[in-house]
Amino acid sequence: MRRVIETIEVDENMVRSRSIQKYDLDEDGKLRIIQSLDIITEELPYELNEELKLLRTNLQFLGTDKRVIAMTSAFSGEGKSTIWFDLAVSLTELGKSVLFIDCDLRKSQMLERVNGFEPSRGLSHFLSGQCYLEDCLFSTNVENMYMIFSGSIPPNPSELLSTQAMKDLIEIARKNFDYVLLDCPPIGMVVDAAVIGQECDGSMIIIESGEVKYRLAQEVVSKMKATGKPVLGVVLNKVDRHKSGKYYGRYYGKYYGKKYKGYY
Repeated sequence: MRRVIETIEVDENMVRSRSIQKYDLDEDGKLRIIQSLDIITEELPYELNEELKLLRTNLQFLGTDKRVIAMTSAFSGEGKSTIWFDLAVSLTELGKSVLFIDCDLRKSQMLERVNGFEPSRGLSHFLSGQCYLEDCLFSTNVENMYMIFSGSIPPNPSELLSTQAMKDLIEIARKNFDYVLLDCPPIGMVVDAAVIGQECDGSMIIIESGEVKYRLAQEVVSKMKATGKPVLGVVLNKVDRHKSGKYYGRYYGKYYGKKYKGYY
């Protein structure tokens, strides 16, 4: 038996043959976490950190029934994964337990956040029945933050994300973590985010300033609303503080403007 790092409470009714199995549980019926890894976090400039805290505060004011949230964007490269990851870390600073699930089974960027050991199993392996949940659920060096990486690229991402195993995973996560943040592929390119969004409490959308046309942004919002779950907000990303004339932009621009260009 491998060494157990910690355990998480699990509803016995959620133990199913294709998802959470008896093997994943200890003698008390708790989910075993047997793997841990180091993830790379960055100290953000003051301006960007304040913007992130504002986003975190707005998220909390959505209410206790909005804790499982999908994040998507129109296209790749808009900063979606960076914002969602940094928000997850920010929530743990308040003592919240957060599960970050990398649902981009097509072109994930999250392995760049791993320091050293890279997980060999991920969400795609779990959803296809190739591993148990304990093989792909990791605790991290950030206290109260847990992660499930995307895993190998499958030939049928949308079909895997619509399986009962995915629904069970989200339900178990909902009952055992304060927040569950699902990083989804761009809805403007593939349908995956809408598939996942049906099982979430709502969704958030990243829009890159000056790059996404108004009509396309409206189409992105409409696609996510079609899931039957609310769009909780839109984050305007990569705002040029110099052009906007904001006070913080003028004050901090010469230090951080070129590198970060106002991520949030």
